[in-house]
Amino acid sequence: MVPHWDPRTQACLPALTMAGLPSRLDLIEAFEKADDHQGVAGCHPGETLAMLELLTAVAYAADVYPETSTEWRAWVTGRRPFTDVADWLRQQPDEQWNFFHPDRPLFQNALLAPFMNQHGVGTSQIVMHHVGDYVQLFDRHHLHHGEPFTAADAFVAVITQHVCGNGGRGMIPGNLLGAALNNQAMCRAGQRVHVTALGRTLGDTLRLNLHPHDGDPGSYNYSWTDRPRRSFTAKPTARIPDGPADLHSVLGRSILTRPARLPDGTWGVDRVLMGAGDIVDLTHASALQDAVIEKNAPLKASAARALWREAHSLYAATARREKGMDLYGRLAMLPEGHRVTLWTVGLLARPGKLIAWVNDAFPYIPGRETALRQASEEGCAVAEYVAAALDDAAYAAWRIAYPNPKPADKQSQLARFKAAGEHFAATEPLFHELLDEAAEGAPVPEALTTYATEVRSNAERFLTARLRSLPPSSQGHRASTEAREKLEDTLNNPRKAPTYLRKEQPA
Repeated sequence: MVPHWDPRTQACLPALTMAGLPSRLDLIEAFEKADDHQGVAGCHPGETLAMLELLTAVAYAADVYPETSTEWRAWVTGRRPFTDVADWLRQQPDEQWNFFHPDRPLFQNALLAPFMNQHGVGTSQIVMHHVGDYVQLFDRHHLHHGEPFTAADAFVAVITQHVCGNGGRGMIPGNLLGAALNNQAMCRAGQRVHVTALGRTLGDTLRLNLHPHDGDPGSYNYSWTDRPRRSFTAKPTARIPDGPADLHSVLGRSILTRPARLPDGTWGVDRVLMGAGDIVDLTHASALQDAVIEKNAPLKASAARALWREAHSLYAATARREKGMDLYGRLAMLPEGHRVTLWTVGLLARPGKLIAWVNDAFPYIPGRETALRQASEEGCAVAEYVAAALDDAAYAAWRIAYPNPKPADKQSQLARFKAAGEHFAATEPLFHELLDEAAEGAPVPEALTTYATEVRSNAERFLTARLRSLPPSSQGHRASTEAREKLEDTLNNPRKAPTYLRKEQPA
């Protein structure tokens, strides 16, 4: 029997019902029941983003998208249904959507088939949170002995790799289709922070993020062999997607899965091969609809700075928007009071090493852009200034506690008194409360004063906890006193300290 599995009718997309319960949807259900579900819900932020990209691409391929910003606004406010996308999916040829088609497997590269038996590896190879660098052990999974997958799990993993795959040399031999096959580039979701406008339902989210396009939606990437592709004999030149359907369905990897019968008689996957995929140009306007530009470049995830500490850049983008020209310009066209959540996702990674996904969510309400920008900019400034003040206080304690330090020991000794880590962890929820108050119309100066007062109180408490390790001696007492006074003086500095942070407000 020829293997067959079709995501249009097989439950595969992880989702949440309006009651917050886990659910699985096939593609047709995802569009027909889009307003009966909160959204898709992957096992990590990258998987969720990849599922939204898939649904967006399908909507464009079905020719269901707004052509103008005015039409987009009508779609969002009128909550236009997506039943015509479901109808289009039903009318598609079955062989076009067969995940295991022998010649044109859905979202896969059949050119790898001759090499599967000799070079195929375990299913963990295609699961981002298992494989790490695609070669070594990670998360207790061995790439040669991955457990067989259900077809649904394999499908989700393949989509996630296409959207989020990390850069680095793959496990696949480079002499199969060409030496460039195992030099995998970082896929589009890992290259910058992506922003998705979330609505109350999955349908609301799709409507918010289907950016207007006047013209042909372009080619939908069903399979690697359905159109001319790059070769693997040389480094490719990045191609420009021919439309949004192409952009949102780019095959960022060459992947092939081997179908196998599972114990329950259904089709699953037992071996996989994965190498380099398509390379596309992501510098054009349609690929940067949601980009947060900072210092003339799209914002990237950082291990040193959580995304909430970059919220001021996000709100600056909402203030700089051109009406209808990008995501932020269109959001400003919505009626006042139409609340949207801006969900930010970034990947911390180096070539050959996956570190972690980072994500955060921020409120947006048309008409409150200025207040949100002020709250985020001044709230971030307070947090950064207090962190620097805590570092100065730590240095004051260290200077007395260690009068004759060895240079090699300085950083570890300083770390004993540094409380910036606790400070940032405790400030994050306070910062989100500040933004929520600003979004709901609270006077920003009052909200900032409350926020800064609590941030300051926490900082004093964190420093005190760090200083408890000092010995009960005159030297220890002097180090503690110097550190506390340094913190107090820095937080009250009339020329440098943010206004809302000082205990004595200027008249």
